[in-house]
Amino acid sequence: MKRISVWLICALLLLTSCAPNMNEEEVLQNDESEEEVSIVPSYQLSDENYKMILPYKVSNARGVITNQMGNRLDIDEMEEGLRRHSKEVYDPGKYFFQEGQYLSSELLYEWLDELNPVIKKEDTEGLEPEEEEEFYRNNPRYLSHILEQNFLQKKEDKTVDLVGMSIGIAMKSVYRFQTEVGGPYYYQDIPKDQMMEQANKIAQTIVERIREMEGLGEIPIMFAVYREEDQASPVPGNFVAKTNVAGGKASIGDWDTINEENILFPSEEGRKKYFDDHEIVTSFGNEVAEYFPNYVGIIGKGFYINEELQKLTIEIPIEFYGKGEIIGFTQFVYGLVQEMFADYFDLEIKVTSSSQVESLIYRKAGADSPTYHIFH
Repeated sequence: MKRISVWLICALLLLTSCAPNMNEEEVLQNDESEEEVSIVPSYQLSDENYKMILPYKVSNARGVITNQMGNRLDIDEMEEGLRRHSKEVYDPGKYFFQEGQYLSSELLYEWLDELNPVIKKEDTEGLEPEEEEEFYRNNPRYLSHILEQNFLQKKEDKTVDLVGMSIGIAMKSVYRFQTEVGGPYYYQDIPKDQMMEQANKIAQTIVERIREMEGLGEIPIMFAVYREEDQASPVPGNFVAKTNVAGGKASIGDWDTINEENILFPSEEGRKKYFDDHEIVTSFGNEVAEYFPNYVGIIGKGFYINEELQKLTIEIPIEFYGKGEIIGFTQFVYGLVQEMFADYFDLEIKVTSSSQVESLIYRKAGADSPTYHIFH
């Protein structure tokens, strides 16, 4: 009898695991050739996150961004930041997110070459080395990448259609160049106003071309300009401006300034701009140094909007020799968090060794206490 009961329970569990989740909803997604049945999950991580239609569709220009932008931090910040700014236009409670499906890899590379012409050897023929270097400095490549994100909405007949698009334009703050293959690298700073002048021209060309593409003539488009940091920077750049182009329109209007920045702590820039935050992070590092002899220094990054700290991320790289050390150190850091850091911003502290993240302490703004996790 017991064997039969166990068999029935196992069979029931198997059937339950295979059964569809009745909270999920099927929708029809319009494709170029046919309508595709997709699933909208009933749950989302939070009200601040977009639901994403399954099966997940990767970007039609997948991989281009990694070839165009040299700093991994910039890549992540641009993708996440564009989605963050899109929420002000496309409400996550009403729209679904999808990676860009209209600008293909081939098309993007074509546009990048046209909008960002490469200096050819014949352009500098007859110039002395000093003159050639000056020519490069006066003709920088401003544009790094064009990022597309799509926003879909469900209609009464359970179909979903594209109803909005965001386009991120990544622009260089530093132009790195060689005057000859194998030669030394030179660097030219690009002023922000000069960068925005070029970004405006690039955005105008892009919107005109998008309007000529099938099905995109009446789609609203949000444009946002991202200013990269240099390739070796320990913190990413940030978005500096955005504008909305209404459906059916093909001209760029005025840009709204975005006042956000990522600041390294400890650093001279952090000390000058945000002295109090700099001192707290420095004091935190000093407390860690007293506790642990293998400590070599912390790496902090503050994300600011309108000069108000929104999120502080700290990495503590330490070499451990046992799990007990990790547990004890994490407990110590947890206590410091409670004592030293205010609760009006998000906080994330990663304790890392040479091979992996050993523990994580995080706290949402306004939370009474942080949460921690020790990895095994």
